[in-house]
Amino acid sequence: MAKKTGKTREEIIQQDMKDLHKLGYAQQLFREMGGFSNFAISFSIISILTGAILLFGYGLGFAGPIINTFGWPLVTFFVLAIAASMAELASAYPTAGGLYFWAHRLGGYKWAWVTAWFNMLGQIMITAGIDYAAAIYIAGAMNRMFGTSIDTTNATAMVVTMIIILIPQMLINIFGIKLTTKLSDFSVYWHIGGVAIIAILLIFFGKVSQPLSFLFQGVTTVNPNDMTATFAAGNFTFNSLMMKIPGMAGLYAGGGIALAFVLGLLQAQWTYTGYDASAHVAEETVMARLNSAWGVFLSVAVSFVVGYIMLLILTLHIPDIAATVDPANSPSVLYIVYSNFDNVLFGHVIAVIIGGAMWLCGLSSITSMSRMWFAFARDDGMPGYTLIKQIHPKWRTPMWSIIITSILAVLLTVYSAVYSVIVAVSTTALYLAYGLPIFLNLRNKLQNKGEYTTQETAPWSLKNFGIVINIIALLWIAFITILFSIPPNELAGWSIIILAVFMYIYWQVDAKHRFTGPKPTAESDLRKIEAEMAKGAGDD
Repeated sequence: MAKKTGKTREEIIQQDMKDLHKLGYAQQLFREMGGFSNFAISFSIISILTGAILLFGYGLGFAGPIINTFGWPLVTFFVLAIAASMAELASAYPTAGGLYFWAHRLGGYKWAWVTAWFNMLGQIMITAGIDYAAAIYIAGAMNRMFGTSIDTTNATAMVVTMIIILIPQMLINIFGIKLTTKLSDFSVYWHIGGVAIIAILLIFFGKVSQPLSFLFQGVTTVNPNDMTATFAAGNFTFNSLMMKIPGMAGLYAGGGIALAFVLGLLQAQWTYTGYDASAHVAEETVMARLNSAWGVFLSVAVSFVVGYIMLLILTLHIPDIAATVDPANSPSVLYIVYSNFDNVLFGHVIAVIIGGAMWLCGLSSITSMSRMWFAFARDDGMPGYTLIKQIHPKWRTPMWSIIITSILAVLLTVYSAVYSVIVAVSTTALYLAYGLPIFLNLRNKLQNKGEYTTQETAPWSLKNFGIVINIIALLWIAFITILFSIPPNELAGWSIIILAVFMYIYWQVDAKHRFTGPKPTAESDLRKIEAEMAKGAGDD
């Protein structure tokens, strides 16, 4: 990822530690990741074999083939602007919990606190969405492969399956970054190789072959207007309040394919989440100022290319749109796959590839989530911070952060009940967290006040293009925040509002009386912390 410096690995790590000390933190975590591994963890969480696959039927049902042909590159353009804006900040401030720390340096402790809470919720919900969907997918695949009869519509059964999937992911994260790093690296080859195998099998052995003109068809199988009257929350159903806003009913009644296409963009937008992971593992990355930045940006760029190839090939092998999006045939991609082969073994191979990718995606998501929570906890940012910020002396991992956030992911899954709502909440919360430090950096640049990124402070720099790219990024974040908070994902909008109210109350009652953000720490104290960590590892 980064160019050679002429320094030894140990010299580079020492420089990374000096950079971290300047930001006020001790080197508590093992610094084991190279540039490829840093890229790999974000690429694995984006996971084009998870998000794009799981929501394939969602997007297709709204707008037909054009959601893949045009929706994927459209969303990618704006996400690259966001990723580039974040990469520059990651280069300037290479520390775990990056977004929270960036907001603090650029806008102060109040901005940092709000950014952290949105990031915390988004991280948990994205992990919940990945592993809950993996449970549904893997159970469905087992039914096809082994003739089992697991009820994928039974929420309790799927939550139990999710827990079974999550436990080994959690244990691997607890027992050290080395194994987690190796599996994240392997995940890159699994995803790219898996897409290549899927493409080869469908192109050469698939029975269905749609004409190229099929890619440009807009077909609304699921009408957005039919999904506006009520929304679900657990076992309860409520009348939509947002549809009472003047003009909303008319918009949904007459929006047609244009509205359906825009709503279907959730498929691509949710896939492009979690690439902040490269920033969250900065303290475990060698040459972090460059490698973390490239990890953020390249994970999106590479995912675009590989994901687009996969989506176009799958689209050209759709046997029938209505049957593909029919819930009875869910997951829709498995319906496409098994409908294309006389030899069921080919279908089984693809099913295993996708299932493996989803499991690896969940593994990396827990890594990122736990580091973000750990980073906020060490500055006393949330309830239970005393426990969450603890590092295991031998494994040098935030063990309690891993355990607690994994449990919360399961609990939030039970709350949301509707999968598309989990997706919408995680997308909205994460992008709000992405947008706040970008906004603060842009504000400071334009006002020429306070801290902001320059070519001197950020080796990975947008140079003279930074302001334009930042503005594009912020406009898109504002657009999708509104888009994914309205029917059929109204619960996502109310969830964000509930979170904002909770944040305000918690701030007034507790946090504002003690939280001041990252605290400057003397060099001698940082060295003492590192010596104690080294002694603890030696004792074990």
